[in-house]
Amino acid sequence: MSSCLVAPPWPCSSMAEVRQHHSLLLRLGLSTDNYAMSRILTFCSLSNHGDINYALKLFTTLPNPDTFVYNTLFKAFFICDSPSLSLLFYSHMLQRSLTPNSFTFPSLVRACKLQQEVKQLHAHVLKFGFGADTFTLNNLIHAYFAFGSLDDARRVFYTIPNPNVVSWTSLVSGYSQLGLVDEAFHVFELMPSKNGVSWNAMIACFVKNNRFREAFDLFRKMRVEEVEVDRFVAATMLSACTGVGALEQGKWIHGCVERNGIVLDSKLGTAIVDMYCKCGCLDKAFRVFCRLEVKGASSWNCMIGGFAMHGRGEDAIRLFREMEEEGVVVPDDITFVNVLTACAHSGLVEEGFFYFRYMVDVHGIEPNKEHYGCMVDLLARAGRLEEAKKVIYEMPMSPDAAVLGALLGACRIHGNLVLGEEVGKRVIELDPGNSGRYVTLGNIYARCGKWEQVAGVRKLMNDRGVKKEPGFSMIEMEGMVNEFVAGGRDHPLAEAIYAKVHEMLEAIRVVGYVPDTDDVLHDLVEEEKENPLFYHSEKLAIAYGLLKTKRGETLRVTKNLRVCKDCHQASKLISKVYDCDIIIRDRNRFHHFSNGECSCKDYW
Repeated sequence: MSSCLVAPPWPCSSMAEVRQHHSLLLRLGLSTDNYAMSRILTFCSLSNHGDINYALKLFTTLPNPDTFVYNTLFKAFFICDSPSLSLLFYSHMLQRSLTPNSFTFPSLVRACKLQQEVKQLHAHVLKFGFGADTFTLNNLIHAYFAFGSLDDARRVFYTIPNPNVVSWTSLVSGYSQLGLVDEAFHVFELMPSKNGVSWNAMIACFVKNNRFREAFDLFRKMRVEEVEVDRFVAATMLSACTGVGALEQGKWIHGCVERNGIVLDSKLGTAIVDMYCKCGCLDKAFRVFCRLEVKGASSWNCMIGGFAMHGRGEDAIRLFREMEEEGVVVPDDITFVNVLTACAHSGLVEEGFFYFRYMVDVHGIEPNKEHYGCMVDLLARAGRLEEAKKVIYEMPMSPDAAVLGALLGACRIHGNLVLGEEVGKRVIELDPGNSGRYVTLGNIYARCGKWEQVAGVRKLMNDRGVKKEPGFSMIEMEGMVNEFVAGGRDHPLAEAIYAKVHEMLEAIRVVGYVPDTDDVLHDLVEEEKENPLFYHSEKLAIAYGLLKTKRGETLRVTKNLRVCKDCHQASKLISKVYDCDIIIRDRNRFHHFSNGECSCKDYW
């Protein structure tokens, strides 16, 4: 009987059905026929309902497996993340004098864990005559970039007779991996044809490197060229909106997902939730979260973290409890980082201690540096500096700059010079290139009038070539993200913006505004200290927002650094005088200003 008459149809529905077909082939004496058995082996190897171990047992019964059988196993080993088996079986294949074909090398190349393995396979690609096979060469480009070998990847690209869109996109993605954004964009512009994957690769490159303005510009160009927005582009652009707080753009993309019927899987759903959380629309984020049909660990963690960064600690804990009660997703280490962060931002000290122990006792999760950092932050914010210091000394691992930085920041808030100086010197040595560490220590000295020590910190920064990270703020208006730096006058409406700043300051002085100069490091008279504060980037962004909106509308500002005390106080009063809500997202958390009050209740 011909083997094609008894080979099982593809696909089978279960391993039970496969075993029945296998039994039939055994009875018919076809168990050593490559064609008949390869159908069963393919299901066992590649189907979600298959069994790779059963496939390997079948393989051992074949007296003369052919190249197709080996290729099937190579692909299966790659899917199962067993690269060593792929290369071992390839060696066996060559020992049997079997010749590779165009389907052999792609899976093998992608399975390589060492660059030398890629080079050896590259040599075999040329030896067996596949030096012009575009599919194989595209995989080599990807592999060389994965190992950071830019020159090798480029050499492979230039050997392709007719590079296709995948070849060009691999080059764009590779440059992106290495942080070569301008080179990636140059290649992108040279592409003879582009598809959605190409556009997404370039937009993702801009987003990954925090070049959000260029990401938005390219996205607008993509829409002009009527390229379809798929779930990958949507997720990438949502990340860009998240980065700059571009709520209106984010809403448009969310609407696009709904209008185009794009499947809202867990990843895309989480990206939408994250966008609303980080653009200051927490209630909208929660509504989207509740409607998600599939909630993975990242979805729960994102929403709990959203409550945390908005200072809604009780809501974060309530949602964590709901996650446990639902029992579908098990809390992980990130879940507890978010829960502990929520406790820290809301002053829930006892609850923080409870969940730190609960994490270990109930879920068996050993605390890592992030968890200890949360506990240090929790205690330090509450003014319990000695207890925070004790946590650091009792950590089972050496504290890093992030853990010590939490204590240093609290020393600045609470004016503890002795401990701040001790911790500040340690954290600067651990993180010598971070300007924020020097600035915080300098501020501690400045608050205590230690101007000689302030000068010493400045000298140390200069000697080490450390530049203070420039502060900037962004506000989205009329579909455009506007960026402001302290004292900057590049904006087309700069003159009107500065006039509005002066108007704002005069208006809030009437209701009690007094500039807070604690964070100004210069030993100057009070009048000289005030001027730099007046032109901080968030004040410029708020002034621009007031110019472009009607009274009572909400302003949303994103800042890359921590909001200073003076801008925090000014924002409270501006919200009252101008009858508007102001939402500022800084490096650490959200501040919702309304009617002269802040959601943080000055606990920040």
